[in-house]
Amino acid sequence: MGCWILNESLSIILVLSWLGMNLYLFIDTFCWYEKEESFLYTRVILGSALAWARASAVCLNFNCMLILLPISRNLISFLRGTSTCCRGLWSRQLDKNLQFHKLVAYGIAVNATIHVVAHLFNLERYHWGQSPDAEGLTAALSKLGSAPNESYLNPIRTYSTVSLPRAPARFSHLKTLPCPHKQNAKSLFGRIVRGQTPESLSQHNATFCRDHYAKWQAAAQCPVPQFSGKELSAWKWVLGPVVLYVCERIIRFWRFQQEVVITKEEKRKGSEYALPGSYSNLRLAVDGPFGAAITDVFHYPVGMCIAAGIGVTPFAALLKSIRYQCCEPQTKLKLSKVYFYWICRDARAFEWFADLLLSLETQMSERGNAHFLSYHIFLTGWDENQAIHIALHWDEKTDVITGLKQKTFYGRPNWNNEFRQIAYNHPSSSIGVFFCGPKALSKTLQKMCRLYSSADPRGVQFYYNKESF
Repeated sequence: MGCWILNESLSIILVLSWLGMNLYLFIDTFCWYEKEESFLYTRVILGSALAWARASAVCLNFNCMLILLPISRNLISFLRGTSTCCRGLWSRQLDKNLQFHKLVAYGIAVNATIHVVAHLFNLERYHWGQSPDAEGLTAALSKLGSAPNESYLNPIRTYSTVSLPRAPARFSHLKTLPCPHKQNAKSLFGRIVRGQTPESLSQHNATFCRDHYAKWQAAAQCPVPQFSGKELSAWKWVLGPVVLYVCERIIRFWRFQQEVVITKEEKRKGSEYALPGSYSNLRLAVDGPFGAAITDVFHYPVGMCIAAGIGVTPFAALLKSIRYQCCEPQTKLKLSKVYFYWICRDARAFEWFADLLLSLETQMSERGNAHFLSYHIFLTGWDENQAIHIALHWDEKTDVITGLKQKTFYGRPNWNNEFRQIAYNHPSSSIGVFFCGPKALSKTLQKMCRLYSSADPRGVQFYYNKESF
């Protein structure tokens, strides 16, 4: 547990900060609407449902402001590539953008539910305020707005309604949301919840006058209160993120329109390619490049790259990048050791990737750095004929499936043994674990990272990074 907290400390802090901000906005807004004098008469009709509706609305605005930021891929790539502060632990948070996006979506769903339910109660209370059974201050407030020079507080102006076809009778009054004084729909939805105007508050003390509502017309000390709705403000919360996201889509559309020139073709065994110049009917759109979790492997002295099935695709680009950087004499890498694992059930899938591994293996041997890359390929599916063929050629110097010097393993890796051995080989090291594959294996690797990370910060630490592909 302690190792998990150490590895995920920043994620925990960010999630708690998000939750704390939601709680602060909700509680602060709730208390304000429960105590604010300008909404005293509104609370007489609506009760606490007013505060529930407005507090959840503020939290909705806050989360709607955040929802688009995690999916702005160009913004995330810009932060990853240009800001030195977005490295290490901060970079790992950028890799969890989709998880945060989902978390914010859950927050929107919860607050939207509270908001809708609270307003249903508000409408029911407004409707009851116009009923013959309503009496006292509630009835007096609901009748305001009928005479000239009076502003209404209750937007439902009549109790007698005609039910819509197939509509539940309980909510048939929802049809009776007229636009008094010729208000348009924008004004209606922005001003269902109304409060006393500042000018009216200076002349009409609601705390005193609420007990003398029968004398409002006659008493100079308590003139008829005037009400108005709040101006729409939700757009102020989302304007900035929406502008950023629109720019994001424009950039991606511009990239889509760029001409793609094919400069090189590579022919693989068993593959067929069209001849150069025969791409006239091919439409190829390129979007990117975008930053990814695996690019952080160069920030660790030791890297574990684990792929399952088609999840090997992003690691192909990574291994090519390692090969090119190792060929540059002036390039000094912080990365000194790479452990590469690939688990696959089909032997034919190894064909296209074996050439890259063979090239990397050869270059590292020529440069006297043969121990830089340690790769482990696991085949989890085979038939009887393949098993016989493997057994007959087992003693050859190269692997019968991949043609590499490192032999293929058959079955699934024992992750306890693998992590224990790597932790033993690299004490007091920070080891980046990068994975692309199914969720079940991802959970296993996360568990291994927590299990074999030392409780002592000076000991070996495994940092888990999940690649989305």
